[in-house]
Amino acid sequence: MLKIVYKRHLNEIKTKKRVFRQLMCTFAKQKINDMIDTSAFQGKTAVYYTLGCKLNFSETSTFGRMLQEMGVRTAHKGEPADICLINTCSVTDVADHKCRQAIHRMVRENPGAFVVVTGCYAQLEAETVSKIEGVSLVLGSNEKANLVQFLSEAFVNRNNITTYKTEKTKDIKTFAPSCSRGNRTRYFLKVQDGCDYFCTYCTIPYARGFSRNPTIASLVAQAEQAAAEGGKEIVLTGVNIGDFGKTTGEKFIDLVKALDRVEGISRYRISSLEPDLLSDELIDYCARESRAFMPHFHIPLQSGSDEVLRLMHRHYDRQLFADKIMRIKEQMPDAFIGVDVMVGCRGETPECFEDAYEFVKSLPVTQLHVFPYSERPGTSALKINYVVPEKEKKLRSKRLLELSDEKTISFYEQYIGQEAEVLFEKATRGRAMHGFTKNYIRVELSPADAKPEFDNELIRVRMGDFNHDKTALKATIING
Repeated sequence: MLKIVYKRHLNEIKTKKRVFRQLMCTFAKQKINDMIDTSAFQGKTAVYYTLGCKLNFSETSTFGRMLQEMGVRTAHKGEPADICLINTCSVTDVADHKCRQAIHRMVRENPGAFVVVTGCYAQLEAETVSKIEGVSLVLGSNEKANLVQFLSEAFVNRNNITTYKTEKTKDIKTFAPSCSRGNRTRYFLKVQDGCDYFCTYCTIPYARGFSRNPTIASLVAQAEQAAAEGGKEIVLTGVNIGDFGKTTGEKFIDLVKALDRVEGISRYRISSLEPDLLSDELIDYCARESRAFMPHFHIPLQSGSDEVLRLMHRHYDRQLFADKIMRIKEQMPDAFIGVDVMVGCRGETPECFEDAYEFVKSLPVTQLHVFPYSERPGTSALKINYVVPEKEKKLRSKRLLELSDEKTISFYEQYIGQEAEVLFEKATRGRAMHGFTKNYIRVELSPADAKPEFDNELIRVRMGDFNHDKTALKATIING
């Protein structure tokens, strides 16, 4: 009897804490809203365009929700919008080019719209972006957290356009919270921002600032809110997630354990973890104790050559990387492991590439995300003498992509004929429905079997052979 009373009392305390956190969140939003003239937003429409990583998509989704709360409606397809928001990327010169194309297209398709550009390219090339005809406001990494306030002020002073607001890297200290799904099934929870690593090829620390994070308590509250909205899966996003705790003195493993206790969330995935920050404790916890963290890891390697890793100023060697991969596979044989690999960076001689290729080939990883190296102004990689020709970069990329396909297909083949639980995602009526297993195998449900009520539901299926383009395994529902 005492145990029942104690358990009931404990549940009441947890409920009160959750309600308190939600009230404080609502109060904070209300306080901001009270300071803004929302009438300027009423009846307006907006379109959003995102380039780059999952973190950017998460932030854009949050911006959309904030504007919706101000009275802004998302424009229908083909409908000119009053507000255009472009969230940019600057990881390569190709990304920069795509950003400029997107900005010009948004301006052209939405004549007279108030065009806001934010994100990494906006931070690094604010003045350049502000000179693009039609751009109204450019917000850097420190300012985007106050998007609504800046937008409100800009509406009041509409004549003061083509302004840009960015801070130097050392002054980027704000953290813009984000936990949203947009039009997706999965939620993306931003747990960290910025990076202190300053790898020789990378501009991210200059674009996003130094590593910083919110408290575990605030992230738990956001996860609880996602669960209250019906969310079942959350992806943890950030720039250097394993560095979590620099701001608050907390640990990433403690965040994982706290999120694991949030009722209603069935699945968590970690978007990317640097190998030197992927602790054995975390691997063991996910394998043996975790309720909801999936056997799915994404780990940047960048190069399988120790010489190239040294030139990149990475914080590990390939032996450490191999040790982490083997520990994951020993603890979780079914784990899906995605790996980032960069090709053609300065200093990557043909000998270095062959060495790296053979190393990657030897690893029991599932999929490679291959990126050709791109020269970035201001990076110390430009001081490295050996330059890989563009034609050679393409050949190396092709070889690694073919290796990736071989590894992914081999991984999928092991599960043909097996049963699995799949979280399905919404599909257009008359089209095949897709979803993912715990270990991130993509499955496809035929249009005949797909039903709208399957969206965001965990359903037991039997996996069959590959679909037509080998991007998924065909699935049939297991009744009963």
